[in-house]
Amino acid sequence: MNSDLIVLRREGLYCPQGDFYIDPWRPVERAVITHGHGDHARIGSVDYFAAARSLPILQWRLGEQRYHAFDYGQPFEIGNARVSFHSAGHVLGSAQVRIEADGQVWVASGDYKRQHDPSCDPFEVVECDTFITEATFGLPIYRWPDTADAAREIVEWRDHCERCGEAAVLLCYALGKAQRILAELAAWTDRPAFLHGAVQAGVDVYREAGVPMLATQPVSDTAKGADFAGELIIAPPSAAGSPWMRRFRRAQIGFASGWMRVRGNRRRRNYDRGFVVSDHADWPDLMRTIRETGARRVLATHGNTDAIIRALNEDGIAAEAFATDYAGEAE
Repeated sequence: MNSDLIVLRREGLYCPQGDFYIDPWRPVERAVITHGHGDHARIGSVDYFAAARSLPILQWRLGEQRYHAFDYGQPFEIGNARVSFHSAGHVLGSAQVRIEADGQVWVASGDYKRQHDPSCDPFEVVECDTFITEATFGLPIYRWPDTADAAREIVEWRDHCERCGEAAVLLCYALGKAQRILAELAAWTDRPAFLHGAVQAGVDVYREAGVPMLATQPVSDTAKGADFAGELIIAPPSAAGSPWMRRFRRAQIGFASGWMRVRGNRRRRNYDRGFVVSDHADWPDLMRTIRETGARRVLATHGNTDAIIRALNEDGIAAEAFATDYAGEAE
C-alpha cells in the first residue's frame, strides 16, 4: 500500500486517505479547491471544499454548486484525513491545503506568492513533512521588483501617453492581477481607470468582498467616439488585436506579468511597455518558502521544476517532479 498522502491519478492530485482530489482537472466526487483560476477550479464535480474567502470567486466562476467552505486554519475531516486551508497569497481566497493522516503532514501549495499584496491575505508558512510546491517561475532569473514601484511606473506611463495624445491600454490577467494593480495604483493616483467588461466582473467581486481599489468605470459606459487619450484602460490579454481595441484611435499597449522579467518576451509580443508584476513566487521566495516549511521531501509541479529539484538535491533535500495539468501564469 502506498503510504503517500497525495498521489497522481489521471483526474489529478488524489488523497487516498480522504478519497478526494485537489484541483482536479476532470469531474470527481470530492474536489478540494485551492483558488478560482480556471486551471484549478473546474465545473462538473459533486462536492467542492474551499476556503471561505474564495467562495464569492468560485460562485462567480462555477455558478451554484455544492460548496463546503471553511475559514483559514479551521480543520475538518474528509474520510480518514484531517484537512485545513491556509492562505497562499496568490489571489483573493487562495489557499494551501494541509493534510494530516497516518502520522504525516503534507501541504499542497497551489499557486502562491510572498510579495505584499493589498488585494488578498498574505502567505502563511505551514510546517510539513512533504511540501508540494508550484514552480511556475522556478529559474534564478525570475526575481520580482517591488510592485509599488511597478504601480508608480504605470502611472508615469499613462502620463507619458497623455502627452503623446494616446491611450494607455494595460493588458493583464482578469482575476487577481487586475485587482492587485488597481489596489496598488490607489496609492499613486486618484484618477479612475477604465475597464474591459471581462475585468469589470472580477473587480466587482473584489469590491463586494471589501477590497479597496482605485475607482473604475466600464469602457462600455462611455459615449461612442469618446477620446481616451491619456486614460488608463485595463483589459485581458485576449483583447489585444480584437475589434474592441478599435475604439482607441491611438494607443500604446502595455503588459503586466512575471514573464516581462525577460525583455525578449516583450519584444516578441510587440508590447510598447512591460511591467514586472506576478502573482506567483519568484526564485528566491520559492527557495525560502521550501526551507521555511521544514519539509524533508519536496514535489515540484508545473513550470520550471528541473532547476528547483537540482538546487534542493544539492542542499540535501529530497526533491522530485509531479507532472500536472496546471497552466501556471499563462498571462
